[in-house]
Amino acid sequence: MRCFIGIDLSSSAIKEIKKLQNIIEPHFTGKITESKNLHLTLKFLGEINNDTLKKVKKKLSIIKSQSLKLYLDKLGVFSKKFVKIVWVKISNVSLQKLIDNSLADIFEKEWRFMGHITIARVKNLKNKSSFLKLINKTNVNKVSFMVTEFYLKESILRNEGPVYKVISRYKM
Repeated sequence: MRCFIGIDLSSSAIKEIKKLQNIIEPHFTGKITESKNLHLTLKFLGEINNDTLKKVKKKLSIIKSQSLKLYLDKLGVFSKKFVKIVWVKISNVSLQKLIDNSLADIFEKEWRFMGHITIARVKNLKNKSSFLKLINKTNVNKVSFMVTEFYLKESILRNEGPVYKVISRYKM
């Protein structure tokens, strides 16, 4: 099964992201991430078997952390040359390091982790230069939200879009 560890967003964070999606949507062809699929991935595990799943669940169950206050930070893209993903950066992802360290004997560590929420997948841009200017000038309200739990989820890929199914929930 294809799995990841993530955090769900507050309704106020989703509302702000929808506002941002409405600003950028007329300027590209592609797909806006549906509200129900907006999340922060802390670690992508990929395809794992049942034995690995059991080990992951056990290791995640012993992680102890204080609840976190996260906030939306800024709008951006990974590559200005080939714009494919539009994201909103998230601040304070210390929980990711705890998860990464606890799974280090099973999965490679994330050396270049940048907490982000994918808000759109771009196929074509009407005008790349003006789109990048729009991304740079669009102000993101620093909506904050408390995180008190994280999830191990299965990602089921379908033609109409992914479906995320909770495997396990972990309270902090």
